[in-house]
Amino acid sequence: MRFRCPICGLDVDVPDDVISGEIVEHDCGAVLEVVMRDGGISLKPLEGVQEDWGE
Repeated sequence: MRFRCPICGLDVDVPDDVISGEIVEHDCGAVLEVVMRDGGISLKPLEGVQEDWGE
């Protein structure tokens, strides 16, 4: 399957057996997360793990 990168707009190849939450790296350097909702699939930039200063 092919989707558009939300960062650069170029095509991103995604495996047919992709699952929600899977991480995909694109040639432009973007790290994307697969999001499945309402029967559709989209890509969004991965929001990194925030530092927890309360540890």
